[in-house]
Amino acid sequence: MHLHAELMQRLQALASGPRRLLGIVGAPGSGKSTLAHLIAQHLGEQAQAVPMDGFHLAQAELERLGRAGRKGAPDTFDAAGYAALLRRLRAQNGDEVVYAPDFRRAIEDPVAGALPVFARTPLIVTEGNYLLLDEGDWPPVAGLLDEVWYLHVDAALRLERLTARHQQFGRSREQALAWIASTDEPNARRIEASRGRAHLQVVWNPVSGCYEFSPA
Repeated sequence: MHLHAELMQRLQALASGPRRLLGIVGAPGSGKSTLAHLIAQHLGEQAQAVPMDGFHLAQAELERLGRAGRKGAPDTFDAAGYAALLRRLRAQNGDEVVYAPDFRRAIEDPVAGALPVFARTPLIVTEGNYLLLDEGDWPPVAGLLDEVWYLHVDAALRLERLTARHQQFGRSREQALAWIASTDEPNARRIEASRGRAHLQVVWNPVSGCYEFSPA
């Protein structure tokens, strides 16, 4: 698994100056977190991954609100809190350390203050489903990002990944497929509708094992 040379050239340009924020958006199971961590790995100290998923509402709060059955929908996140973090990251300077939350699938809950972000890191890579959504508290997010890349993968592969992920964390195959049909796929259609607002389209090429710019 690697990054195409043209993709690396673009990333090096983003990481060569003052603080920039790169967003990676895509449907559930498209591999956003994998790509974000691969970018951070290749760029080393020049980049850090900070996921949107750290702003999941806690399971107890979702249950109180009656939204636990559709966890992952736009209104099951603290979108305003996420936008506030992005503003802090844009303005970060000096010796300030900004602590970002992370999401731990093993416990299905966010963990506050899990990711220290240092001012010396020029590129922050943030990934999530709703970076381009234009409803609720989400609209400010896109304007806080210097670039947003839409990650597309083959639909069959994406559904296979989703099913495996749900099974890995305790659901039976039947439960996984039911959750995908009722929750993940409606969210995916909403995310795909925002695809045209992205600065660039990125695809996973399974033949070459490479992330590359989409020719379309």
